[in-house]
Parts: sequence; structure tokens; C-alpha cells
Amino acid sequence: MGSRYGGLKQIDPMGPSGEALLDYSIWDAIQAGFRKVVFVIREEFEKDFRESVGNRIASHIEVDYAFQSIEDLPPGFDVPPAREKPWGTAHALYSARKVISSSFAVINADDFYGRDAYAQAYHFLFPASAGNRNPSSCCLVAYSLVNTLSDHGGVNRGVTSQTAGHELELVEEVTGIMRNAVGEIKGLALDGSERVLDENTCVSMNFWGFSPLIFDQMQDQFSQFLASSENLDTAEWHIPTLVDLLLKKGEASCQVISTDGNWFGVTHREDKPMVMNAIGSLVTQGEYGSPLWE
Repeated sequence: MGSRYGGLKQIDPMGPSGEALLDYSIWDAIQAGFRKVVFVIREEFEKDFRESVGNRIASHIEVDYAFQSIEDLPPGFDVPPAREKPWGTAHALYSARKVISSSFAVINADDFYGRDAYAQAYHFLFPASAGNRNPSSCCLVAYSLVNTLSDHGGVNRGVTSQTAGHELELVEEVTGIMRNAVGEIKGLALDGSERVLDENTCVSMNFWGFSPLIFDQMQDQFSQFLASSENLDTAEWHIPTLVDLLLKKGEASCQVISTDGNWFGVTHREDKPMVMNAIGSLVTQGEYGSPLWE
């Protein structure tokens, strides 16, 4: 966690009163209507998370924890001796299967998504008319690429392809995305080829919405991933891969929800002053209190 950043950025103080980005995410989720938060963490981080975030929000929202462990595998599979890291973001989601029983959103703990993202996701997940949503449908909240770049180095983004009706067709991982000296935005596809990207391209920042059906759909796919991966010492199973395979099999649909809300994050430690200034501006504008939890 935090290899490019140089620390546990998920709980690094960013707000005027020591709030982490995660505090603002939870606050925005509560305003949208969400009533429970599940922290998916490695068990060795539980004490830090409880002390820095969990305990202070427990009077505002139900809090639960799910521990991501490399030993959490389907029957018939064992952890390779050289395996050191957990199995990726889809595995993190899989780790929460025992503590989630209703529709839910998934976010990165170290990203600021803006209140509109949570409001739109909640509206999709919990439509006003009960029964209006197919359990196999999910959503992806997407941002314009230009609003997600860093001034301090390349970033990895999930570049989306979608239909005219905003149904997701594909999320392609593009790495090292940055603007060059002549203003072009370029990155590398997973096959090593260079990609030139339009600044208005919709990208995934890993904000998804699912029904609990996803946990049933994950069982077979996780086993297939483990059985087919060439190098289980390092292979990772991510949410875009999970969704992509479900779409290809016709077992799910995914609505792309575009938001013009603020996004910012701390991929690199040099991003921190910009993030702190952005939060400070939102506090000054009255969007958030300081301290946030009173």
C-alpha cells in the first residue's frame, strides 16, 4: 500500500483538522444516503484504521471491517510459497462478501470523488421505485481524464469504451499517463503500445456500484483466474477484469455515470499540497465543516 506515495496514504491527514481523504468520502456517502461503511484492509492495519478513522465516525454511520488475506482462496487452491501481496482489487471486494447484504458502492480509500458521485451512485443502486433495477446491473462513476492527471508524474487509469446509451463495453488499463511538452496526453497500453488520449475521455477511478449478486458471480471467476494465470506469484485480479468478463458472458450490464464533480488524489507524495489546498478551498466555501466530525 502506498508504494509510489511512500506511506499509508489512506489515513494521511489532509484536511484542516487532520481529516484523511477517506473522512470526506464517508461524509459525502452519508449525505447521499448510505448507512454503512466496510473497510477492506489487511488485518495488520486494523488498529491504525480504528484509531485514525473508524472510532471517530462510529457515531455517524455503521462501521464494519473485512480483512483481505492472501490465504482467502476458493477450495482446491493454495497460496504459492513466493506470493507476498493480496490478489488485487477484485479480491478485496471478494473479501467483504460476508459483511455485505445489500447494494453497495466500492471506492478507493485514497481518492476524493466529490459529493455528486455518491448521490448519483446511490440513485442508481436504490431507485425510488423498488424493483426497478436488475440485480445483474452495476454502475461505474467515470471522470474526464483531464480532471484526473497529476503534475508530478504518470498515472494509471482505466480508459472506458461505452455505447451511445452509456452502457460500458470495456475498461482498458493505460499506465504512465501524463501530458507531454507539446500538450498531448499519452500513456502505455498493457501490450506496451503507446496511446494518445483525448482529455475528455471518460476514465474509471475505481468507483463502482453493485448488488450482492456480484459475490455469487465472483466465485467461479476467481477459481478460473487462479487456474489460468501463468504466474500466481504476482498475478492480480482486478474489478475491471471481473466486470469485463461478466459483460462478455452477458451475465451483467454496467451503466457509465459521468460526473463533473471534483476528483483528486495522491498518487505521488508531491500531490499532497495540491490536495490539501483543494480541501481547504472546499472548507472555506462551506462545503465541509472543520473539524468535519463534530
